Amino acid sequence: MAQAASAPGGSRRSSACGRRAARCIVGWRRRRWWWWWWWCGAGQRRVWRAGTMASWASLSPSIVEYFEGEDFYRCGYCKNESGSRSNGMWAHSMTVQDYQDLIDRGWRRSGKYMYKPVMNQTCCPQYTIRCQPLQFQPSKSHKKVLKKMLKFLAKGEISKGHCEDEPMEPTVEDAVAGDFALITKLDAQCDLRTLSGDFRESLESEEKKKIKSSKKEESNELIQSQDIEEKLGSGEPSHSVKVHTVPKPGKGADLSKPPCRKAKEIRKERRRLKLMQQNPAGGLEGFQAQCEPPALFPAKAKSNQPKSLEDLIFESLPENASHKLEVRVVRSSPPSSQFKATFQESYQVYKRYQMVVHKDSPDKPTVSQFTRFLCNSPLEAENPPNGPDCGYGSFHQQYWLDGKIIAVGVIDILPYCVSSVYLYYDPDYSFLSLGVYSALREIAFTRQLHEKTPQLSYYYMGFYIHSCPKMKYKGQYRPSDLLCPETYVWVPIEQCLPSLENFKYCRFNQDPEAVDEGRCKDPDRLQVFYRKAVMPYGVYKKQQRDPSEEAAVLQYAGLVGQACSERMLLFRS
Repeated sequence: MAQAASAPGGSRRSSACGRRAARCIVGWRRRRWWWWWWWCGAGQRRVWRAGTMASWASLSPSIVEYFEGEDFYRCGYCKNESGSRSNGMWAHSMTVQDYQDLIDRGWRRSGKYMYKPVMNQTCCPQYTIRCQPLQFQPSKSHKKVLKKMLKFLAKGEISKGHCEDEPMEPTVEDAVAGDFALITKLDAQCDLRTLSGDFRESLESEEKKKIKSSKKEESNELIQSQDIEEKLGSGEPSHSVKVHTVPKPGKGADLSKPPCRKAKEIRKERRRLKLMQQNPAGGLEGFQAQCEPPALFPAKAKSNQPKSLEDLIFESLPENASHKLEVRVVRSSPPSSQFKATFQESYQVYKRYQMVVHKDSPDKPTVSQFTRFLCNSPLEAENPPNGPDCGYGSFHQQYWLDGKIIAVGVIDILPYCVSSVYLYYDPDYSFLSLGVYSALREIAFTRQLHEKTPQLSYYYMGFYIHSCPKMKYKGQYRPSDLLCPETYVWVPIEQCLPSLENFKYCRFNQDPEAVDEGRCKDPDRLQVFYRKAVMPYGVYKKQQRDPSEEAAVLQYAGLVGQACSERMLLFRS
């Protein structure tokens, strides 16, 4: 694990102070209702401005510690020893709405650590990318992956061609190698041992689907069925028509032959000649009657319609299929009973993945590391009546092959999207291109959730890094948008690519007058948690004499925006 020599400025506080702060926050979360009663009962402690927040019920449980990012670190993408830079904060808890708003401003989580690249200074700018599942149509290569899965499920066939798997994210180490130094210090300061493991695995999360294609031994059997309303299937693309091409003039063409025609016309001509031979008298009429009856037109039009993603995934299997695949969605935080029951098996898959794909030593992917990075999450579980049946929060999407786990996709279900966090899988099944397959399944899952919850209609794929060839594949899931790093509006990726070909850092919003509409316009309304009390920043700053304090708080406010700054509680020691 690459580590940086120093950590951002927020981590320079003393260990004793950090441990005291962490104990204070943990105690606050356990006794927050009691503190609310105590605080409201003491008139002299009522520091709310009129109309800010009427009661604890209106407060978000999001509690964060912000750390200024002032140093540069080793980049996991281009390997620049001091090129990567990001801002970060530790989330002790967070609502799904707050996290939705944060990722719409370029943030991303790794365990409980939230980070946002400093886009105009980091060596490899990382643009948030989202796919539009409702308009998504699988590409030719996507169909090949689905067809490969179908053949394996139906007949046990193992593809011997090139494995087309790609990473959804690079390894945790590659993604935020420098920030891991910060995490380590935060671990000691905040007395939160989970931190270092969390981020370490977050780094692993990012290189994750970087799977070097390899031919693998035969695998056990995969099944087709599913847990939460969805079935699993592999898709077989429509049968392609073999077209015999005719050479073009100047390239070996025989000019004495008729000019090239469409394959359809050639087939019609052959059939017409054949019918004429069989029935010289009425050959032409026979041809027209047999080949072009009006009743065939609707069927032909239907056959030309492209198959939907669901058609390809859920294509039926024969009764005697060789394998069965089942997909289960289980809540990981707080852990559900199903999650607990499958924890050890899931961990063993993760351990094998890290050792084989990312070359970790056997003692590196520990249970605690796995738990901190892929199981712990700051997101609060929410189950509103108008939300998806499984609720909002953090989940593991488990792929079961003939009764055993072969892959796990870590996802967050948020108010407006499904956000992909990480994928790990049994290396023995890399020939199935599980990175691509799981992404297509997550897109289909988003479409399924949309049926119950209409506003949930996007699939977030993490970061798109145009300057890093291994990360450009995300742009192949179309239609997709990139987030403008200055105005935080979404722009179709087709409009962004020309600029990215010339510059690493780009403002995608073409309106020069446009500004960040969600920027923090009134920092005094930012909510601060200080000495067991919640107060607006306008009150808090009157008690501070450290000039650097204001700079840090204002930087935080600018990065999270006005809405989040008013809802989330910023811990200050």
